[in-house]
Amino acid sequence: MSSDNLLEKIKELRKITGVGFVDCKNAIDETKGDIQKSIELLRIKGIAKANKKMERVAAEGLVCISEQDNKFSMIEINSETDFVAKNIEFISFAEDVSKMALTNKGKMEDVLDSKMENKKKVKENLVELISKIGEKITLRRSAYVGKDNTINFSYTHSSVKKNIGKLGVLLSIETTKPKNEIMNLGKQLAMQVAASSPLAINKEDLDQNVLLKEKEIITEELKNSGKDNKIVEKIAAGKLNKFIAENTLMNQEWIMEPKKKVKDIVKEVANKDKIVIKEFVRFKVGEGV
Repeated sequence: MSSDNLLEKIKELRKITGVGFVDCKNAIDETKGDIQKSIELLRIKGIAKANKKMERVAAEGLVCISEQDNKFSMIEINSETDFVAKNIEFISFAEDVSKMALTNKGKMEDVLDSKMENKKKVKENLVELISKIGEKITLRRSAYVGKDNTINFSYTHSSVKKNIGKLGVLLSIETTKPKNEIMNLGKQLAMQVAASSPLAINKEDLDQNVLLKEKEIITEELKNSGKDNKIVEKIAAGKLNKFIAENTLMNQEWIMEPKKKVKDIVKEVANKDKIVIKEFVRFKVGEGV
């Protein structure tokens, strides 16, 4: 094969796959100039490279939200570095996958098996993106809100563009009020969740294991103080109530007017109507990785 012919094939292969010059040249050499076999070879090698990269920690990335007809999806996609999280291809891939999460109602298994515009599955395109960019990339989690008879809201913080940022919130409300009368409240509640990171809507929704663990920690701390058992019990109860107030949305201080609780604001806006917060989801990039 002449050097000019080789160069043309390398250019063609790079255009098709987006893979680097050296890898394309090696594939062309190994397959004796067969473009189709070279593509297959690069995919195989790409998978091998991707598997090695999956051992690394990926705690940077983005949260991406999609919306259509009062239904919202949200995904978290992680990379090893913030530099990659700003990559145009990375952002574009995140947007496309978020739209698929909307179609699949947030079920990640179905999202990964969905076919993208290039007719390849999301998981196949993910492997190719890892090979091309050279970092571990993971689709960590997804969420969806859009039940009938609800009005839904979203919020992104530290945004790189509309609906894409480092922190995202979805929130769902059931109400008898007209939509236009609760739009401001819904947006503010989503911001409240973003800022205050509640664990649940009400005390009854809190994970009992979390409560028991917190009570155990508080009690042990106080036992070491040397105080009388009855005093310890009273202080422990007070500390546990404070924990519940700080970690349940309805009992939190309203960030825009801390003298009031969230439940007070909801009651004021509702007036004689009904407003019920049905659910919320909060994703912060890298949290818990």
